[in-house]
Amino acid sequence: MKRVDWQNNLVFGIAFCIIAVLLGLIIRLQGRYFLALSFICLVVSMLPFYWRFEKRQIRAREIVMIAVLATIAAVSRVPFAPLPSVQPTSFVVIVAALVLGPEAGFMIGSTAALVSNFFLGQGPWTPWQMFCWGMMGVTAGLISRFDWAHNKYWLCLFGFIWGFIFGWVMNLWYFIAYVNPLSLKTFIAAYIASFYFDLAHALSNVFFIYCFYQSWYRIINRFKIKYGLLD
Repeated sequence: MKRVDWQNNLVFGIAFCIIAVLLGLIIRLQGRYFLALSFICLVVSMLPFYWRFEKRQIRAREIVMIAVLATIAAVSRVPFAPLPSVQPTSFVVIVAALVLGPEAGFMIGSTAALVSNFFLGQGPWTPWQMFCWGMMGVTAGLISRFDWAHNKYWLCLFGFIWGFIFGWVMNLWYFIAYVNPLSLKTFIAAYIASFYFDLAHALSNVFFIYCFYQSWYRIINRFKIKYGLLD
């Protein structure tokens, strides 16, 4: 167990060092290759979570459960595509992570983004979405140990906040890729322009959590207990 913890800490440490070096290059190059370097930073930041998941002693039934929930999260996004930023994917990721933990939450969230974009379109934004939904799952899994996290109203607040966090992180991709010149004024303008989309995401999270959280939590938790998943 100590050996696994040591390996995990080493991987996180290496990833942190790589990100620090890349961020230093971004500053040093004064905006040149900004998009490519930020993309690499994003990918590197996700690797430790995949590493931790890979090193777990995980059974086939647990992989199936994660795959099913990731598929539900991905497919549920497609019918809502005509409504910008409105989708139940975040809700599925949050509830699944509350039951199954942060690592499973990350896998479900990041996989849902990748799979859903096979229908909606892949692009440079895909890893950013993978990161956002993955970290949404991580944070939901981390707060699951607290009693307040299972209160529907507090969870609605959590979903509301994450609706904006998701949008703010995605705004970075938009700002880096499309905005020229890169300045504080254009940065603020980009974030103001996305406010209503972020608000739509936040409110849709509140709606789905308020209406469906308890039933979904019971169903997923029942499967977890019945089959002894991710104990």
